[in-house]
Amino acid sequence: MFYRLITVVGGLIFVVALYGLVWFFCKQFLQKHGVTEQVSDRATELATWTFAGISVGLVLVVLGAFVLGPWAFYRTLRGHDAPVSDAAAIWWGFGIVTASLLLTATGFMGFLKLVGAY
Repeated sequence: MFYRLITVVGGLIFVVALYGLVWFFCKQFLQKHGVTEQVSDRATELATWTFAGISVGLVLVVLGAFVLGPWAFYRTLRGHDAPVSDAAAIWWGFGIVTASLLLTATGFMGFLKLVGAY
């Protein structure tokens, strides 16, 4: 029972870490493309919608995260009038989703191995 509790708490921590990674990558993306006004607020909005796309995609089908996440990133980015082409926005969204999920999954697998659940 104790290991289940640790695993659930660890899982919640990794969900927060996933959002943090998405936010960090979105902020770096905005800064790289010359956005200087309200970068943190814009990164938060961009990360929130991208994270929502990832979450819904993971619930439906795991591969859906790689479709809905970049799509949510693209749609939100269009609202910010960033000087990025449509194709570049989609590829950047795909890269942010892939990097965030890969880092989080690697960390979570290490955590599960550490507690003996994997």
